[in-house]
Amino acid sequence: MNIKGYKSILSLAACTLLGTTVYAQSWKQEAVNCLNNGEFAKVEQIIGSLKKKEKKQHAFLVDSLQAMMSRIRNDFRLTPEEGKKLLLEKVPNATDEQIKTWKEKKYLETRIIDGKEWWFRKTIRNFGLLNKELFASSIIFDKRKDYNEYHESCEYLLSQKADENNVRDWKKVEATFVLEVPANEIPNGKVIRAWIPFPYDNGRQRNFQIISSSSAPTHSVNSLHHTVYMEQKAEKNKPTRFEMKFSYEVGAQIFHKGDILRNLKPYNTQSEEYKKYTSQELPHMLVNDRMKKLALSIVGSETNPVIQASKIYDWISANYPWAGALDYSTIPCMPEYVLAIDHGDCGQVSLLYISLLRSLGIPARWESGWEFKADWTGYHDWAEIYFEGTGWVPADVSHGRTTHNEPFQDFYKTSIDGYRFATNEGIGGELSPKKKFIRRETVDFQAGEVEWGKGNLSNWKSSLKINKITPIK
Repeated sequence: MNIKGYKSILSLAACTLLGTTVYAQSWKQEAVNCLNNGEFAKVEQIIGSLKKKEKKQHAFLVDSLQAMMSRIRNDFRLTPEEGKKLLLEKVPNATDEQIKTWKEKKYLETRIIDGKEWWFRKTIRNFGLLNKELFASSIIFDKRKDYNEYHESCEYLLSQKADENNVRDWKKVEATFVLEVPANEIPNGKVIRAWIPFPYDNGRQRNFQIISSSSAPTHSVNSLHHTVYMEQKAEKNKPTRFEMKFSYEVGAQIFHKGDILRNLKPYNTQSEEYKKYTSQELPHMLVNDRMKKLALSIVGSETNPVIQASKIYDWISANYPWAGALDYSTIPCMPEYVLAIDHGDCGQVSLLYISLLRSLGIPARWESGWEFKADWTGYHDWAEIYFEGTGWVPADVSHGRTTHNEPFQDFYKTSIDGYRFATNEGIGGELSPKKKFIRRETVDFQAGEVEWGKGNLSNWKSSLKINKITPIK
């Protein structure tokens, strides 16, 4: 997508970033305009011309602007020449006219920064996922492979006995989370502060235990992001390693659509919970006329919330294929972005789903963390929907793209497998204890966060390793 298609979205991010004081001082407005127009060098000039006192007074804003530009540059770092060379490896003899058409169809994502075109670092891989005209057979083949795995998993889970909370297939998971800061990233002896994800009780996770940790752990309190906080002093020429071994129990929760329909009652629209989860939460959960109009165009005359949610789920899974995402912190409004770019990863389509449901008066909320197998782990995001008479029901709209038009196409509409490590029950919240500097990931929380006395750290790596999975009889 070029800057014109992205401009209206970026303006929302800028307003969110700067808050209510966005128009208070002319330099702020000018910086926002330049950011919107991809004029990053001018933003740096504006920041550089500030007096020391003013820069200190607005340090958070200055840091935010610089962080956003840095992350956008990191995402859009392929020159057109580099991008075309990689593209030709996939499609030999592709012409400039074809490339132009593929950009217009949003198969290739680009941005204009300081007058130069840059290609998204994941756009070549995404091209193979999005261009059905060229790669239909391979896309279908990949979906069939995924479907076979989900088919076997769904069959197995449905054969298991559920407890009183509709949870089945309980298992104990032992895992290790490691976050490592490279040597000499900060001066010797200075304290590094780290936040590491930790599971929480959502009805499908229980019996949490820290087996060991590299330093004294502190659990989060009253945060949307459930974490363990640690501190360590940096040692010269040695990486700083935060490590936590932990265990918890997790199960699959399955609700049958027919049961939900039979037990369905009218919503108590006066309850605080109903109001909370049908309200707009800017910038990524939209409840407005555009979202309501779109939702109504999908559901038609249907008024039953269970069937409405099912129709919207099918519409998203059919129309928005998965593709590698930009850094979330650089996307001002996730639902608007998905509608503009015609694809989205798990978190992006989940936020679109939540926005459309809320716009119809159906309570919906966010959940995220990791998805895993015995030998694989990866970030993942999904949703929960509230149906009066049943309660909160998990829904993974991203997995609906894999099971779409198959015997188990309804499974992830009202169910979730047990290979999850849920750590977030919302987005964009404050960490506990409170972080002093802007988060590296300002939306989700999966990799962890790190800072020291003079700023946030972004040059570090983290990983989740599953050590053991033991079925609970």
